[in-house]
Order: sequence, then structure tokens, then C-alpha cells
Amino acid sequence: MALPKFRNLWVRGVRKARDGYSDTQEDIAGSSLWFRVVLIVLAIYLLIAVAVGIYWSLSPGLFDVRDHARQALAREQHTPAVGTVTTATLIRVAETLWDKPGGYLSNDIMPPGLWLDDMPNWEYGVLIQVRDMSKAMREAFSRSQSQSREDKDLILAEPRFNFDNASWIFPASESQYQEGADYLRRYLHRLADDNPQDAQFFARADNLNYWLSTVETRLGNLSQRLSASVGQQRLNIDGAGEPGFVPHQGDDGVVKTPWNELDDVFFEARGSAWALIHLLKAVEVDFADVLKNKNAEVSVQQIIRELEATQQTLFSPMVLNGSGFGMLANHSLVMASYISRANAAIIDLRRLLAQG
Repeated sequence: MALPKFRNLWVRGVRKARDGYSDTQEDIAGSSLWFRVVLIVLAIYLLIAVAVGIYWSLSPGLFDVRDHARQALAREQHTPAVGTVTTATLIRVAETLWDKPGGYLSNDIMPPGLWLDDMPNWEYGVLIQVRDMSKAMREAFSRSQSQSREDKDLILAEPRFNFDNASWIFPASESQYQEGADYLRRYLHRLADDNPQDAQFFARADNLNYWLSTVETRLGNLSQRLSASVGQQRLNIDGAGEPGFVPHQGDDGVVKTPWNELDDVFFEARGSAWALIHLLKAVEVDFADVLKNKNAEVSVQQIIRELEATQQTLFSPMVLNGSGFGMLANHSLVMASYISRANAAIIDLRRLLAQG
């Protein structure tokens, strides 16, 4: 009984669609020439906008931090120094935000940039890591101790990167970020010149631990948000460890990422991991002596390897959200797995750095 009924519904639906298409053709044929020209131009524009949007949504590839730093210093006729690879890499990572195809898209108000949300979230993930590294350079890497003066250019660079990421004009977001990169470039110039007192970069274990503590919290947050794609039953543990804390029974709830935000979290994590790969490779060069003394080189390489796995090609046209052991893949859980393993390795690395 169900099969004939379904067949009748299908036939009626096909006939209705065919009649609607025929009516539309007759309306267009009977319309004015200008209307048909405008319709054709609009259709062509939409096709081009879709194609351009797909191209703009492609994530940039990885680059070699050593080669980039060498080329950046060679243009200024400077020699490598401690901190130059990290600084040059941070500049390049920031510049990618507006140098990639389509430029900076987070503040676009016209199609196709207006329609895109995956790449703006990728940009935000990169921007968060740029902000954290510029803050670490200002507060730790460039200072010998807590009572030391901050570097004059890093003071100006760090707040530029903390500007609103969606400002379209007066000023535009990318103009502020470009100013921040310019101040970082001035710091790099002074760091690599012949005057060792002009700018400083202290590659110490405590300074590296300072930055890694922020990275740890960022990755932990991303891991939880990615895991919430299928919904998580969570207890209220906000007061755990506090004296007198008594867990309330029944105050747990299901935390689940809304379906329309799954791809946003996924691409934010992907952008954040992309930036971290380069920054960790740069740190591996500038903090080589520290890592060697702590026998921690392999730990950094393992973190990088886990994060590189997050950059694999996404063959699906959309971010799938299958259940944990269901028929379909869950891309968010796969990403969460890599992020969690990298985060666990960072915790181990920080423990190594803290040991005497």
C-alpha cells in the first residue's frame, strides 16, 4: 500500500515542478528585453561568485619557517640571531590573513565574502594564536625579568592584533593588523642588527612555558567545543578542588554545539592548528638549546605531528556530524582527537620544562 502511494506523490510532484518550469519559461519569454538581460547577468554573476567563493575558501598551505626567516633577513642584509625565526614566522602568519586568496574576509560586506563563514572562522583561529604569541613576546620573550622594561615596538604591536576582527572601516581590521606586523618588523630589524642591546629575545625555559600555558588552555577549549558536536552530559565541576565544594545532584546538563555552528568551530580549530604548527617549528629553532638540555625536542616534534594531521584535505563538501559510532563520519570528533593529543603532549612538555 505504501509503494503506490509514494509513487503517486512522486508523479504529482514531478508534474507540478514541470508545470512551474514551463510557466517560468513563458513568463521570461514574454518579459521585456531589459529584464532578460538583467536576469542573465545576475545568473552569470551568481555562478562566478560561487566559483570565486569556493576558491577563496581554500586554506593556505604550510611554509618552511627556516627558509622564510633566512629570506627575510637576507633582504635586510642581517644575520640570524636568537628570536629572529620566531619573529619572522609570526609576521608571516599574520600577513597570511590578508595575503591569501580573497584577502581578509571576516569583515567583508559584499558577496562572495559576505556569504562565506568557514574562512572567516579559520582567520579567527589564526588571529587568536597571533594575539597570544605577540602577548608572550611583549611580556616574556623580550624581557629578562618581571621588572624589565617592555620593548618599545612590541608595546605597539600587541594591541593592534587585539583590535575587533570584524571592523569594516574607520579603521578596517586588516589595517590595524598590518600596523602590528610593521611594528614586529621593526623589532625584527633591531633584533638582527649589530647592536646586541637594541632589542632582546630571551630563549629561556620559563618564557617558553609561559607561552605554552596559554596554548594549552586554547587547545583544551577547542577540544571541548569540538567534542560537543554530538552532545555531552557534563557535571558541574566549576568548584571542584575548592574547600567546602559539594556537588549538587541533578545539576548536570547536555552541552551540544548547534548544528549551524559545527563548521565554525571546526574551521576555527583548523586555523588555530595551522598557525601553531608554524609557531612551534619556529620555537623549535630559537629554543633549541633549552629543548636539548631538557631532552624535549621529540616532545615538540610530536606536538607538531599531531597538529599537522589536522590539516589533511577535507574531501566532504560539508563538515559531517555523525554520531560517535554511527554510519557517518564525525569530522569534529576526528579534529578533537588530534587537538586533544597535541594538548596532552603540551602538558607533558611543560612538565619537562618546569623540572630543574
